[in-house]
Amino acid sequence: MSMEAALPAVSLDDIDGKSVNISALAQDGKPVIIAFFATWCKPCMRELKAINELYPDWQDEYGVTVYIVSTDQAQDIHKVKPLVNGNGWEYKVLLDPNGTLKRAMNVQNIPHLFVIDGKGKIVYNHIGYAEGDEEEIAKYLR
Repeated sequence: MSMEAALPAVSLDDIDGKSVNISALAQDGKPVIIAFFATWCKPCMRELKAINELYPDWQDEYGVTVYIVSTDQAQDIHKVKPLVNGNGWEYKVLLDPNGTLKRAMNVQNIPHLFVIDGKGKIVYNHIGYAEGDEEEIAKYLR
């Protein structure tokens, strides 16, 4: 998926069963982060924990919303909510058991994170997680 691409018109359910249209996520002029993860993915957990520590500041400074997209298979979906609640994450959580969004955004490996600007354009995407990646993300939020 090229940089500056728009978000795909795909709808996913959140962990409360509400349908969320991906293409409409960043329409209000505020940036959005979309991070693909799975409950079994260790680097994903490290990334989400690191971002979680900065999230309140990022919300204050940039008005960003973080959506995390579970790529867990249907039989593992039940693990997602306890994981999120257990970590006290305030993220918006979307479920992609059929890989619809994953395919639409050309995600092969996780963690895979996208920063979307306030106009709904993808301005940054990054595969994998290494300590300090959140500094890079913050640059794009600015």
